[in-house]
Amino acid sequence: MPEKWSGRIWGRQNCSFDEHGKGSCHTGDCNGQLYCDGKGGLPPATVVEMTLGTHSSPLHFYDVSLVDGFNLPVSMEAVGGGIGCGVASCEVDLNMCCPSALEVRVGGKVVGCKSACLAMQSPKYCCTGWYSNAKACKPTLFAHLFKAFCPRAYSYAFDDSTSLNKCRAPRYVILFCPPYQ
Repeated sequence: MPEKWSGRIWGRQNCSFDEHGKGSCHTGDCNGQLYCDGKGGLPPATVVEMTLGTHSSPLHFYDVSLVDGFNLPVSMEAVGGGIGCGVASCEVDLNMCCPSALEVRVGGKVVGCKSACLAMQSPKYCCTGWYSNAKACKPTLFAHLFKAFCPRAYSYAFDDSTSLNKCRAPRYVILFCPPYQ
């Protein structure tokens, strides 16, 4: 990865593409394209976010976010980072316990779980407008539910204190559908 790289990584489910790279995925779709080309995936999607440091300032920041909803369990762990490098994760399949108001179904099966913001589409749940600061935007009941099952993941926009990790590790492992610990 290049220095100072910042980006998002997510998994996609049940994808089908033709020989020209056109198709679709049930979750995490990139506008019907095989390659996302820097564009975000269609929510709901469990997202790994990271900002990498530089050679002279090697501190990296990373997290797993449920702000765009949930589609797959994922974890990110530092390799060789020393003491204090946390694990960012949501290792539970939230599709199994998703409240019906947040469910995304395909063929009768729950394939994703929307965040409160995606489901309600209001500034209060999306932490926008008057709610665009940590003092005004508080976790919803849905965010509390996500946090109970995935304590090492962002459950809403201002969940920094328990979810943002920093480390100087030279390598990281991102694992989709990790075994539940």
